[in-house]
Amino acid sequence: MPSSKEQTLMWQQNSYMGDSGINSGAATQVPSLTGKEEEEMDLFDLDQGYQGFTQEQVDEMNNQLNQTRSQRVRAAMFPETLEEGIEIPSTQFDPSHQTAVQRLAEPSQMLKHAVVNLINYQDDADLATRAIPELIKLLNDEDQVVVSQAAMMVHQLSKKEASRHAIMNSPQMVAALVRAITNSNDLETTKGAVGTLHKLSHHRQGLLAIFKSGGIPALVKLLSSPVESVLFYAITTLHNLLLHQDGSKMAVRLAGGLQKMVALLQRNNVKFLAIVTDCLQILAYGNQESKLIILASQGPIELVRIMRSYDYEKLLWTTSRVLKVLSVCSSNKPAIVEAGGMQALAMHLGNPSQRLVQNCLWTLRNLSDAATKVDGLESLLQSLVQVLASSDGNVVTCAAGILSNLTCNNQRNKVTVCQVGGVDALVRTVVAAGDREEITEPAVCALRHLTSRHVESEMAQNGVRLNYGIQVIVKLLTPPSRWPLVKAVIGLIRNLALCPANHAPLREHGAIHHLVQLLMRAYQDIQR
Repeated sequence: MPSSKEQTLMWQQNSYMGDSGINSGAATQVPSLTGKEEEEMDLFDLDQGYQGFTQEQVDEMNNQLNQTRSQRVRAAMFPETLEEGIEIPSTQFDPSHQTAVQRLAEPSQMLKHAVVNLINYQDDADLATRAIPELIKLLNDEDQVVVSQAAMMVHQLSKKEASRHAIMNSPQMVAALVRAITNSNDLETTKGAVGTLHKLSHHRQGLLAIFKSGGIPALVKLLSSPVESVLFYAITTLHNLLLHQDGSKMAVRLAGGLQKMVALLQRNNVKFLAIVTDCLQILAYGNQESKLIILASQGPIELVRIMRSYDYEKLLWTTSRVLKVLSVCSSNKPAIVEAGGMQALAMHLGNPSQRLVQNCLWTLRNLSDAATKVDGLESLLQSLVQVLASSDGNVVTCAAGILSNLTCNNQRNKVTVCQVGGVDALVRTVVAAGDREEITEPAVCALRHLTSRHVESEMAQNGVRLNYGIQVIVKLLTPPSRWPLVKAVIGLIRNLALCPANHAPLREHGAIHHLVQLLMRAYQDIQR
C-alpha cells in the first residue's frame, strides 16, 4: 500500500481523473448544439509543457506567496501606499480573468473615490463660502478691472456644483452679479456674470434667486448684445425662467422682452432660433396683449420666413407652435395669411414628424376662414386630400375643416379639389368616420360646396353616388346627428338632387321619409 506522500504525488499527477468516488465535472462537456463532438475548451492542458518541481521548490513558492499575501491585498486595494521599486509577485495567470483579490479590491476603490469626491466637494463648498463675501466686495468695486476679474472668478466657481450651491444661497452675491450686468460696459464682466446666472438657472433655487434679484430686466437688456456667447447665455437663462419660475412671463413682458425676441428672429443659428421661438410661444399663449406686440414688431413675417427657409425639425415645430397661438387672434390671422403663411405651412404636411404636421394642420385650419380669397393653394389642397387617408382622427378632422373653409365660395379651389380626387376621398372619410361628428360635419360641408356652382359640380354630384355615399349621407339625417350636421346634410342632398341620376337612389334609401320626419320635428321644436 503506498504511503500518504506517494498518494499525494499521484493526486498531483492527475490520477484523480480516474474514478475517485467524486462526481467531478472536469472530464465532462456540455452536449453540443451544433452536433460537433469536440468543443474548444479554455482548460489548461497539464500534460503539455509540464515541468516537474521538487518538494523543496514547491514549499519555497508556498512560503513566498504566504509572505506576500498582505502586500498583494494592499497593492490591489491601496496601490498608492506602496514604496517605489517594490515588486509584488502576481498570481494572475490569465489577463482576462481577475484574481479573487482584484475582484475584492473594486468596492474598496469605489468607496475610496467616493470619499475623495466628498472631501473635494466639501472643500469646494468651504472655499466658496469663505470667498463669497470678499468676491461681493470686489464685484461692487469702482475699478472695472477689479469687477471684471471678480466676475470671471465667480463664473469659474459656478462650474463646480458645491460652490454653485453656495453662490445661489447668497442673495447678496446674485444681486451683485445682476448689478454688474446692469452697470458694466465691459465684455468680460458681462460674460462672467451672465455665464454664472446661466449656471444658476439650471436649479430651481437659482431661478428664484435671479428672479428676486431683478435679474430679468438685466437679462432682457443683454438680448441686444452683438456677442454670440452673451446672447446665448441671456436667452437660455430667460427660457429657463419662463419655463419654471412663476412671475417671469409678466416680468419679461414689462421689460420689453417680446420686441427684442422678435428682432432676434432675423438671426440664422437654428438652435438659437428654436429657443427664441419657444420663448415667444410661452409669452403669447393665452395673452392677447403679447400677440399684438408680436404683430406690431413684424413677428408674423419673420415666423413665416423661418417656416420657408429651414429644415431643422425642432425649429419648425417651435415656430409652428407660435403661429398656432397667433392664428386664433383676429388681428394676426390676416397678417399671417398675407405673409404667405398658408403656403409656408403647406410645405411641411409631408414631413415625417407627426408633431410638426399636427401643428401645421391646426394652424392652417385656424387661418383657412381668412384665406378663402387667396390664390396659389393648389399644392396645399392636393396635400389635404392625401392627408384625409390618415389613421389619426385629429389629422383628418383638421384636413376636412380646412377643405370645407377653402372651398367655400371659391370656384378655383372647388375645381382643384375635384380634379385631385377630393370627392372620392371625402366620401370615404364620411363612411369611415361613422358617428364622429367632428369629422363628418366638415367633410359633409366640403362635399356640399363641391356639388354646387362651379364647372365640375355635376361630376361631383355623380361622384358621391358612384362612391356609394348616398346611403351613408341619408343615414346622417337620423339621430344621433345634431342640428348643425343635419343642416349640412340637407344642403348636400339638395345639391345631389340637381342630378337626375341621383333621384332613384335618394328615394330608395329613404331620403324623402327622413326629410318629412325632420320637417315635423323642426315644426314641433318651433312650437315649443
